[in-house]
Formats: sequence, structure tokens, C-alpha cells
Amino acid sequence: MELQQALVNGDWSPFDLDTVKMLMSIFDTDRSGTIGFNEFSGLWRYIKDWQGVFKHFDRDNSGSIDGQELSQAMNQFGYPLNPQLLDLVQRKYDVKGAAPTPGGPPPGITFDRFVRACVVVKSLTETFRRLDTDRDGWVQINYDTFIHTCLSAP
Repeated sequence: MELQQALVNGDWSPFDLDTVKMLMSIFDTDRSGTIGFNEFSGLWRYIKDWQGVFKHFDRDNSGSIDGQELSQAMNQFGYPLNPQLLDLVQRKYDVKGAAPTPGGPPPGITFDRFVRACVVVKSLTETFRRLDTDRDGWVQINYDTFIHTCLSAP
């Protein structure tokens, strides 16, 4: 995918393909399957904004987000996830193989995966809040709605 070749993390590793697909779904506004100049300009601004966010939370300047940094980010975004959910997010979006490899991405959540994790948590939270009509922190949904909600997440 050409867009994947154009997008790299701070360590020059290519963006994760699932993150590229998510970005395509957000910025391919005419649903042509390609990113035109104006769409790419919007995408580039979005990435630059996220780079500032990432640098803010990457307190140790490691080039990746660890569990404590992830917790701080989610709390500041208004998503106070419990420790079990934070651990799940960290395991899901951490680079595969936690042992560092020479020239490879550092252990933890790389920039591209951090963006995806935040967008997914935001999307799921918004869906939950929409379904939580009495605002008590509980929803009752049928199986079809549950599956639709999960599969609609970026």
C-alpha cells in the first residue's frame, strides 16, 4: 500500500497496516479507495497533531508509550480505564515481541499504534455513551448491536 510506504514512525519503521487502513477510512472522504491531494493534506495535519500529543505523553523520550504513559494519556483524554482494560489496550497495541531488536521499534506502543488505540477507545466510548441513555454506566444491547459496535470500531 503506497500510503503505508509514505508514513513512518519516529524510528523510520513503517506504519502498521491496520493503522493505515483506519486512516484511509477517515480521510478517503470521497470513498474512491485513494487519497487525493486535499485528503492527504488533512491526513498530514492530523498526523502532525498526533505527533505533538505523542511527544507530550512519551515522557521518557523512548519513542514508545509504556503503561504509565498510556494511563496518563487515557485519563487526560477523559477515558479513565481500569488497570485491567489498560493492560488489555497495552497488550493489544504494543509492538509484537516485547524484546527490543537492533534497528527495530522500541518496546511499548509506537506512534502509529498509539493513534489507533486512542481512536478505537474514543470510538467505543462514544458508542457506549450514546447507548447509555440514562447515564448510569450500564447498557443493555442485543447480540447484533454488540457485534455491530465492535466491528464498526476503527
